[in-house]
Amino acid sequence: MELKVLNVQGQEVKTISLNDSVWNVAPHKQAIYDTVISQQAALRQGTKKTKTRAEVRGGGKKPWRQKGTGRARQGSIRAPHWRGGGVTFGPTPDINYKKSVNKKVRALAFKSALSIKASEQNLVIVDKFDFAKPSTKEMISVMKNLQIDDQKTLIITKENEELVIKSSSNIKGVKTLPSIKLNVFDILNATKLVMTEEAVMAVEGVYA
Repeated sequence: MELKVLNVQGQEVKTISLNDSVWNVAPHKQAIYDTVISQQAALRQGTKKTKTRAEVRGGGKKPWRQKGTGRARQGSIRAPHWRGGGVTFGPTPDINYKKSVNKKVRALAFKSALSIKASEQNLVIVDKFDFAKPSTKEMISVMKNLQIDDQKTLIITKENEELVIKSSSNIKGVKTLPSIKLNVFDILNATKLVMTEEAVMAVEGVYA
């Protein structure tokens, strides 16, 4: 698969060949589902129970409004409806999805998610982010040059570039991640993927 590489002015600078073993994988719905559930479960597991989270026990009252609050809350940690960090995340909250989904399945889900975006032509590759100054206005201008006007855009860089993060943090619907923190849930949740050429090579280096 070949795609154009653009600069921040939206001009084509070259064409690169994407690795078909990463970007041309038939979507595997079960692998994607299992991996997304795993990620959601991991986010909810091991969280501390606090008053600000407003957890509710079986009686419908908030823990701190019940008699014997300390013992009630301590005991509720072992109750089935408290598994997963205070909220149930599915019909079988006792299952540890994070451990049950192996690396091969997660890799397949990751490549499937990337392939979906590439096949839908929702992948934009930029040679690099070369800013005149680190401002939100500058980043908005870059996105207009790239003809990106979607509400949900995921910008992926090779490293955690502070300049890009700062300049895009105030733009509604835009999220910036380094390639090492990229996950299936974020890929699927975004309408458009914007990747630097270095980020593409980093992803292929891991999954090809």
